[in-house]
Amino acid sequence: MPKYNEIRLSVNVWPRVGNLIKQINPDAIHIATEGPIGTMARRYCIKNNLKFTTSFHTRFDKYLKLYFPKIPAKWSEKFLANFHNKAERILVTTETMRKELIDIGIDNNKMVTWTRGGNHGAFKNPNKTDLPHKRPIWIYVGRVAIEKNIRAFLELELEGTKIIIGKGPDLKKLKKEFPNDHFLGEKTNGELASHFASSDVFVFPSKTDTFGIVVLESLNCGTPVAAYPVPGPLDILGGTEIDTLDEDLKVSALKALKISREDCLKFAKKYSWEETARIFFENISPNN
Repeated sequence: MPKYNEIRLSVNVWPRVGNLIKQINPDAIHIATEGPIGTMARRYCIKNNLKFTTSFHTRFDKYLKLYFPKIPAKWSEKFLANFHNKAERILVTTETMRKELIDIGIDNNKMVTWTRGGNHGAFKNPNKTDLPHKRPIWIYVGRVAIEKNIRAFLELELEGTKIIIGKGPDLKKLKKEFPNDHFLGEKTNGELASHFASSDVFVFPSKTDTFGIVVLESLNCGTPVAAYPVPGPLDILGGTEIDTLDEDLKVSALKALKISREDCLKFAKKYSWEETARIFFENISPNN
């Protein structure tokens, strides 16, 4: 995928996708992405009068604007609206995201808010260690790329240490620009949970995510979150006892330092994958 080398696209998928749907004869069809496979599945369903649902996970229109600024935003917005509006139901991550999608032409009457769950198992009782860095420790976890707005975090004047976990196209450049910060590459499972739990604040500078599951991962480790009041963080943290959101990311970060880790752990339990599954199965559209 352009600018996303780690995402491989299957281009020559027609008529294979249609043949697979015909062979499997599924009870219901859900299309999770707008890529080549999703597009061909949608095309087959429409051609054969099959019901299908979709879900909106990524603001590709905003990503496209960042990577290819000369391409008019209305082109990608129109594509996304046309893609999803043919579905019986459109599952979206948050109420704030729903409002934004109405603005680009997606049918409000078809949208259903489909929340996310926290990974309570993998991040349960993480190994908290005394990291050999000056406190407070500010951590970022995620893709190291322009759409994640990491520079806004790295440019903050904060006492202590900044740790960046993840990989991506901007990693080499940012390591060179910010030599005093700690870029640790990709971490997973227990090792990732340990870094979350051993840090003082997780800073989430993205303004383009549709939810931000990583926010829940941090809270599951008891680590408070600093973020902008945008879709995702606004829906998870806004108006709660652990709300730190602010248009000034430094202000949000300093607020987060005062948040109780116990409150974060308690709050994270509100999000379960059981509820996520319930919403999904209630809104799929059977064809048989």
